Amino acid sequence: MSRFLKHRLFWPVVILALLLLLNLVFTDNFFRIQMKEDHLYGSLIDIVRFGAPLILVSLGMTLVIATSGIDLSVGSVVAIAGALACLQISDLGNQNSIGGVLGAVGVALVLAMILGAWNGFLVAAGIQPIIATLILMVAGRGLAQLITDGQIITINSSPYKLIGGGYWLTLPFGIIIVAAVLA
Repeated sequence: MSRFLKHRLFWPVVILALLLLLNLVFTDNFFRIQMKEDHLYGSLIDIVRFGAPLILVSLGMTLVIATSGIDLSVGSVVAIAGALACLQISDLGNQNSIGGVLGAVGVALVLAMILGAWNGFLVAAGIQPIIATLILMVAGRGLAQLITDGQIITINSSPYKLIGGGYWLTLPFGIIIVAAVLA
């Protein structure tokens, strides 16, 4: 029993169980999952759906931390890649083609990989990871603003809305993307 209590996951599991218990007591139907309009709905589904972008970033950060590194620039890389994708999709106009949206997302992912490779190059060159990624963290938000000319970009693309807020096979599409990346 003592070994069980000293396990590093003991307290996080206890706190999670307490939070779930408190939600069960104070929030009606917290654990209820129902079908509406051929989609799953409920508090737990919403938590995972809104957490999907953070989960994706966390998966990447897990790899970085597992190799004894640190990356401060993940938020800036997301901002740069998102700004580029949104700009390209807004340039499509009324052409709500899946190919155009997938192309824009693909270009944004390639840019994110290039930025990650840049950080890796700086670390391989001998710069401490926290300093190397701090450079892109500071500069990245400015680069995202340069891409968008400091303007808010409005997107009215059905295929792009599927990625962020749509459903597929009754599940939020973001959860499916997380599951695919995790696999």
